[in-house]
Amino acid sequence: MILNQYSESELSDAFGIEMSPVEGLGVGAGWGRVAPGASSHSDRHDETEFFVIVAGTGELTVDGRSHPVGPGTVALFEPFESHVITNTGGTDLVFLTQYWRDAARARASATSRVRANPTDRPQFVFSTPPTPNGDLHLGHLSGPYLGADVYVRYQRLIGNQAWHLTGSDDFQSYVTAVAAREGSTSAEVAAHFSAEIAATLAAMDISVDEYYVTSTEEGYREGLQRYFTRLVDSGHVRPRATPALLDAETGDYLYEVDVSGTCPSCSHGAGGNICEECGEPNLVADLVDPSSRLSSAAPKTDEVVRYTLPLHEFADVVADHHKRGRVPVRLRELAERVFARPSLDLPVSHPSDWGVRPAGDDLDGQVIWVWPEMSHGFLHGIERLGAGTGQQWSKDAPSKDWKIVHFFGYDNSFYHAILYPVLYGLAHPGWNPDIDYHVNEFYLLEGQKFSTSRRHAIWGKEILTPDTVDAVRYYLSRTRPEGERTDFRRAEFDRTCADTLVGEWQEWLTGLGERVERHADGVAPDAGTWTTEHTAFLARLSIRLDEVTAALNPEGFSLTAAASALEGIVTDVRAFSRQQAALAHDGRWSSEARTALALELAAARLLATTSAPLMPRFSAKLTAALGLPAVATWSETVVLVEPGSRCTLADTRFFGTGEQR
Repeated sequence: MILNQYSESELSDAFGIEMSPVEGLGVGAGWGRVAPGASSHSDRHDETEFFVIVAGTGELTVDGRSHPVGPGTVALFEPFESHVITNTGGTDLVFLTQYWRDAARARASATSRVRANPTDRPQFVFSTPPTPNGDLHLGHLSGPYLGADVYVRYQRLIGNQAWHLTGSDDFQSYVTAVAAREGSTSAEVAAHFSAEIAATLAAMDISVDEYYVTSTEEGYREGLQRYFTRLVDSGHVRPRATPALLDAETGDYLYEVDVSGTCPSCSHGAGGNICEECGEPNLVADLVDPSSRLSSAAPKTDEVVRYTLPLHEFADVVADHHKRGRVPVRLRELAERVFARPSLDLPVSHPSDWGVRPAGDDLDGQVIWVWPEMSHGFLHGIERLGAGTGQQWSKDAPSKDWKIVHFFGYDNSFYHAILYPVLYGLAHPGWNPDIDYHVNEFYLLEGQKFSTSRRHAIWGKEILTPDTVDAVRYYLSRTRPEGERTDFRRAEFDRTCADTLVGEWQEWLTGLGERVERHADGVAPDAGTWTTEHTAFLARLSIRLDEVTAALNPEGFSLTAAASALEGIVTDVRAFSRQQAALAHDGRWSSEARTALALELAAARLLATTSAPLMPRFSAKLTAALGLPAVATWSETVVLVEPGSRCTLADTRFFGTGEQR
């Protein structure tokens, strides 16, 4: 017999609360105490665990969902469910925990199609608002915009609430630079390219549920000023004189587009405020060998008073935030480098005549820096979306029920994954946002970075037509720079269109349609007698379904993996078709031949369903050619086409050619 009693004297600090072990039970066990107002650190592990609440009242947050708890509550956490316990009462919350490893249960949780998806919460999926200083090229489209679109399409197919939001990031300094070059105004440049960007997204079949324009939105400026005032009122953001660079001839303040130099962290070339190579911020004055865009003279250093945030004080805040949601190791490693600095006093306002001035305008001629501004813009977008959908979502009172998902390029990582969580904590202290991050690397063009100044770019409108849009979406998914930089090569794109999409996908589907017409009078046959080859092929298709599902679920989201699995479906079915072609459709093996034909149609149906998020036009054409309604839900299993369905595969052209412009 083992007896163990809760004892305050045996408690010690662990997981942000106090714990003591219970030994000898054959499983891990312990007592826990949470002081009033305190919370445990977010925890996620491979063990199954349960809590029994003994005393006190509180709240459990499990994968972002909150549940009240009190004495007598038993809560079991499946493997990999994140969980936080918070004491909401006035006395100690005491609980008993037990945990153990169960390999089968861990596998079931890791491969679950439900656990990783927030089924009962609104998901706001943001692609980084583009800067309206030019249109979108394939480097832009391959990253945040295609990623967010596919993510939302899949989430809706599995029955979840998800919306794609983005906007026009009008107050960027790069807009002002284009206006000066073209003899226009910043407002005119922003309005022109904002419209062009929206048109390119539409041409790419990227559906945006809320597209907000920061310089013209009603209530946007006032909301941003309230947000910034809350940052100042927190006591952490305050005016401070720190070193800055000025143009030696004009005396103009230099930041972002107007200055460049060598990154003080990685020694690569960098622009003002951020290094695209290593992802770390710079303070402009710390650039090595800086040069001004405004004159040939070396910039001079001077003290300038700006609103400043001592970001180095918030390392623990960011680390705690990074334990909550999906945060790739690339971002966590960046945070470790940033916070390894002894100090980082980050200016969050800059002298400029293009932007939104803080309320009260304590610092004459300064505007709220556009990157901190963007964190408010996301909340503004949610409120605007709610106004159009009948929801009372407020940018001034963000809800803990919200699930936010960000898609962005690595060069924006510092802002999204480090700066914004700190700003949210200061502006909305009662809100601990649940955010997932999806980051992509640079997409190269013929081995070099896309560059508008060198005319080294393929603009979306140059390559997108109704005939090519799905081919572009497929190729960009297949070559997307998810873990490393990848390359768009036009000749390879054309070969993929001709050899893969037309030479393999189209050829197989056309041939299948011809065989259905020849052997089944143009309608889907019912399966007959099954052989072991048939059941093995059905099992193989089921594996492919699992592969695509895993690639589109939030935890393992990967367009390259999804595109590879789609290609695998076609590769498998073409091999199966060649193998089964020797079987005659009359005589003693006609029943088996009918089953083989039905299985090929099942593969086509599976391809139609699983391609819907990546290639929506192809999917719609394929389902129609199979005599089926448009894909409305994700498949849990491989399903045969209903016998008698009219098949028009032989007459359907699914793809244009890669040479089309």
